[in-house]
Amino acid sequence: MISTHTWTDAQRLWDFQRMGQKPRPCSVAVGLGSHDLGVADVTADLYHQGMMPLIVFTGATSRTTKERMPRGEAEHYQERAVQLGVPAEAILIEPNARNTGENIRFSRALLESRRISVSSVLLVSKPYEERRAHATARKLWPGIEWVSASTPMTLPQYVDSIQNARLVIDMLVGTQQRLMVYPHQGFMIEQEMPDDVVEAYERLRGQGFTSRLMLQAPERST
Repeated sequence: MISTHTWTDAQRLWDFQRMGQKPRPCSVAVGLGSHDLGVADVTADLYHQGMMPLIVFTGATSRTTKERMPRGEAEHYQERAVQLGVPAEAILIEPNARNTGENIRFSRALLESRRISVSSVLLVSKPYEERRAHATARKLWPGIEWVSASTPMTLPQYVDSIQNARLVIDMLVGTQQRLMVYPHQGFMIEQEMPDDVVEAYERLRGQGFTSRLMLQAPERST
């Protein structure tokens, strides 16, 4: 059973990892592939709201999606969006990306190859991946206005949708580690880390929520 203190720390990470930006009209939306079809659902909803004329779904497969999405994450996202009423001609597929950096770089290359002018991108991800995706996009494709979006839901609602509380906390801890490590490796822009967020991360890591950590663990700077 997960304690109240653990939930409080998980909530701190969840709140930090979400950007809290309000969706607004952009040149294009980029939906980042993952195990979560909710990304396709919210992208379709934003399309129907008139937030963008064009969608890029990007993603190959991973160890967590190869059985559920054997044709690739982007392909399954496209199928879902079409089922939800998005015209197929409004969707481009980028089927090769296997991480967030490739999602951004390969989507950019695809749009440039089609000579599609882009000044702003509605970046759609899983809720707890908003900040990581945003920071990565700003590093790899500067000069673009980036607006983060995801399924509007609370942490308890997300846990209910996944049906595995420990896994969700593991994913929050893994994402937080990357936010702390990746700027130093050149993968994303630097993030200001509030003390309470870093402390929550360290406590959760110390409690064994480590299945999504990289081998290299960040050390808190002094």
